[in-house]
Amino acid sequence: MMTFSIFYLTLMLLLTIAVIAAGFIAIFHVLLDNRQPVKTMAWIMVIIFLPVVGLLFYVFFGVNHRRARVISQRSMNQLTKRSMLEFVGQQNLRVADRHKQLVDLFVNQSFSLPFKDNRIDIITEGEAFFRQLIDDINRATHHIHICMYIFEDDSLGRQILDALRARAKAGVKVRVIYDDVGCWRVKNRFYEEMRESGIEVVSFLPVRFPLFTSKVNYRNHRKIVVIDGRVGYIGGMNIAERYVKGIHGMAWRDTMLRIVGSGVYALQRAFLVDWYFVDRTLISDRSYYPSPDDASLSNNCLMQVVTSAPTSLYPEIMQGYVRIILAARRYVYIETPYFMPNEPVLFALKTAATAGVDVRLLCPYKADARLVEWASRSYLREVEEAGVKVSLYQGGFLHAKMLVCDDALTSCGSTNVDFRSFENNFEANAFIYDEGTALRMKRIFLRDEEQSVAWADLPRRVHPKFGVRLWESITRLFSPLL
Repeated sequence: MMTFSIFYLTLMLLLTIAVIAAGFIAIFHVLLDNRQPVKTMAWIMVIIFLPVVGLLFYVFFGVNHRRARVISQRSMNQLTKRSMLEFVGQQNLRVADRHKQLVDLFVNQSFSLPFKDNRIDIITEGEAFFRQLIDDINRATHHIHICMYIFEDDSLGRQILDALRARAKAGVKVRVIYDDVGCWRVKNRFYEEMRESGIEVVSFLPVRFPLFTSKVNYRNHRKIVVIDGRVGYIGGMNIAERYVKGIHGMAWRDTMLRIVGSGVYALQRAFLVDWYFVDRTLISDRSYYPSPDDASLSNNCLMQVVTSAPTSLYPEIMQGYVRIILAARRYVYIETPYFMPNEPVLFALKTAATAGVDVRLLCPYKADARLVEWASRSYLREVEEAGVKVSLYQGGFLHAKMLVCDDALTSCGSTNVDFRSFENNFEANAFIYDEGTALRMKRIFLRDEEQSVAWADLPRRVHPKFGVRLWESITRLFSPLL
């Protein structure tokens, strides 16, 4: 008994020393990361006062990978400069003076080149999107590239799989990237069926304890499809049945862009960079960047596909949003399913509204996650008090991620207005510099606004009871993790 007690005490002492040592290491790691002082202090307090739980939280959610260079400069040169500049030529490319700084920002930050001569279809219904997608897949002759946060094993996922199988059997090269966490409910057998059909399929950052536990918080949230290098899709829809049938008795309202023209080259580049990231296969052949064959696309509909990631030097899409909001002259309209903005975006929205810009924000009346809905409310109230016109969509669950500004530019993609999208996820947005496209997106926003209720008309939201307001403030503390 005495021997056992000594062993137990020794073991507990060693574990205590190990936890203390790990805590000191984590604290040094936080300090050397040079984050904002508030964030640094918050993590230090969590690690000190919750030594075991705090350490686990830091390992899973706190490690900053923004400085990690996961793709070598040489590989990036081969994937982008060689393929994009050697194969793709553009004549008479004109960038309006008012857009030049934003375009240059994206080029300088992530080599997101602008491309002209595009035809852009805006799709707002899941059924229309998947019907068109299957038609485009059935016409593929060279390759199909799909990057999805969610590729579900349900009736819709099976329809897409059947279409991909048929094209793979016909000799078309099919590559699929799915996110390991986004698809955690999908059995591996579903993806094995893809592989057995000749489809190359890879999961993004699979979470295997303890190797990738620090990356569970960094997910590929992009939704990109490229077919034959001529047709591309980007937006907010994943491949899952709920994008057609809805969720919790609510219709699903989302936005996808179908792109034909040279802008598809930018989507291709984004996918191939991701493919190198997950498969370490360098694809930079000319056949993936075919010459345009539609003379009717000769226009100056200019677009950039901008990707952001926790491994890039700066949060590019967030920078773009801040730049657009602060440069707006007349209006900025934004749709987002989740509104938990980080400080730069929150400050930009409040500044623009205070300066007299017509800033409107459209969010769902009821979110698909209760905790997220509670956490969003304090932010919505804060921007409403600063002059932002907040409305809540009642026509279903609003999952669209879009921005339109001054009848001049619009953005649509996978990026939500929240911490996770701006700072943690791998995201992709199209930024389109074209009046016609902006006006179409503006009409869609105004149509959605007609099916919404103004925040100011909801007394319980404007002036909640003390207990409700306290709970909203508590859930707000968890915004970076939601």
